[in-house]
Amino acid sequence: MLRVSFADRINTAVRKVPTWLVYLLLALPLPYLFYLGLTGGLGREPIKALEHEYGDLALKLLILSLAITPLRRYLGVNLIKFRRAIGLMTFFFVLAHFLVWAVLDVQALDRIWDDILKRPYVTVGMAGFLCLIPLAATSNNWSVRKLGPKWRSLHKLAYLAVILGGVHYIWLVKGIQLEPLLYMAAILGLLALRLPKRCKPQQA
Repeated sequence: MLRVSFADRINTAVRKVPTWLVYLLLALPLPYLFYLGLTGGLGREPIKALEHEYGDLALKLLILSLAITPLRRYLGVNLIKFRRAIGLMTFFFVLAHFLVWAVLDVQALDRIWDDILKRPYVTVGMAGFLCLIPLAATSNNWSVRKLGPKWRSLHKLAYLAVILGGVHYIWLVKGIQLEPLLYMAAILGLLALRLPKRCKPQQA
């Protein structure tokens, strides 16, 4: 009874929050981190730091998006109204992560292509980015109506994208580090919670 009451309170508060505010709050780190990079607030290697910060926030938002269904199923907390905002802002953070790497770090089209082909962590990261493009392009009411049931099937690419993002992070860091492993554990745990419940066989 206590859990239901707590969930109801959260859901009541969530209904009062406009979606545009969520977009705004999630978007704030994009210009702020870029400003820090320009003004020396990200250390001696601002480009690498900015690239990491954008990628880290993108992965966190992917995990948050993945948690929405388990939160509703197991705790009764309904954040569905924010799913599109979280998904779109995830894409923009991944896009920013890619642009910092390609434009500010690598700075050459032939080197970008070589890295994608020869470095596994870049290959995996690019695959995850490509998975998100059709999701961002169809995150609108017109696409939902036009695609019908196919829309849900298409947006299951988010599961593949978040796994690829976790693998990309693990391969990116040098040596075994705890943070990317914790992210992957969270990803796999949330995916397991999303599996459909098995019906218990009825006793005669």
